[in-house]
Amino acid sequence: MQYDTLLLFVVATSALAISPGPDNIYVLMQSITNGRKYGIATVCGLISGCLVHTTLVAFGVSAIIKENDTLFFNIKLFGALYLLYLAYKVFKSNTEVSLSNDVVPKKSGWQLFKQGVIMNVLNPKVSLFFLAFFPAYLFSQTLSIVTQFYILGLLFMTTSFIIFTGIAILAGFISNYLKRSKNIGLVLKWLQIVVFVGIAIFILFSEK
Repeated sequence: MQYDTLLLFVVATSALAISPGPDNIYVLMQSITNGRKYGIATVCGLISGCLVHTTLVAFGVSAIIKENDTLFFNIKLFGALYLLYLAYKVFKSNTEVSLSNDVVPKKSGWQLFKQGVIMNVLNPKVSLFFLAFFPAYLFSQTLSIVTQFYILGLLFMTTSFIIFTGIAILAGFISNYLKRSKNIGLVLKWLQIVVFVGIAIFILFSEK
């Protein structure tokens, strides 16, 4: 059991969860518009959807990783290139963090939970990201690969839940800070780039 690999995974997941993206911005806006508990309901929906993607990736990739070194290398290469592509997309984007709540409709907590699940489950980019991210963090020679994927999935969900819930609770403070800080968009942009490139390099040099 390589606990240092799990620690690195949690650190990388934390950096990704903190970096601004569609999910945490959506949570922030729901919390500002409807209140903290509605933001947390959205978080619960988004995180629940990750179980579906974890299952798809775990059972779809485990046999390949176990039986074929060449295909496993190709998966790692795909993962690294995909993350570098994400870094490039962030690099080409503008630095403005949009916090307009004009288009955020008011919904019940149950509606927001269901919408969070649907948003996550129907987004194929989540499965692609898990496929790119998880294989480099396999941490045991004794546990089955499927079990390891589920452990990584649960760690990803737990870490993201804690950070996203923090965003929901501190929504007002975060919103005011983002609006006051002129350079925060640039800082967050480069944080995302560094995280994506760093994980891509780690994936390329990781061993089976």
